[in-house]
Amino acid sequence: MTTAKLKIKKGDTVKVLSGKDKGKTGKVAGTFPKDERIIVENINMQTRHRRPRRQGQKGEKVSLAMPIHASNVLVVCGSCGKPTRIGYQVGQDKKKVRSCKKCKNLI
Repeated sequence: MTTAKLKIKKGDTVKVLSGKDKGKTGKVAGTFPKDERIIVENINMQTRHRRPRRQGQKGEKVSLAMPIHASNVLVVCGSCGKPTRIGYQVGQDKKKVRSCKKCKNLI
């Protein structure tokens, strides 16, 4: 089974469409194209308990951003500021570049 190419890249600003953080926006910190999941800063935070590593050190609770499915977010366009799907246009150098589906500007 082949997976579709992930159109969301690291560094994009995205808006969450569903889940416990619905309506929030954040910056993409990492992508997992094989699983079609992304990590967004300060979105889908979960607490993990970390064991002490050295003698005398205490255990601690750490908040980590967990991956969410890429279909649950939309990229926020830098020009129009609206959440939008991503399209592709052929640039002047004959390469495909990402563009906003609403305002047609390059992302």
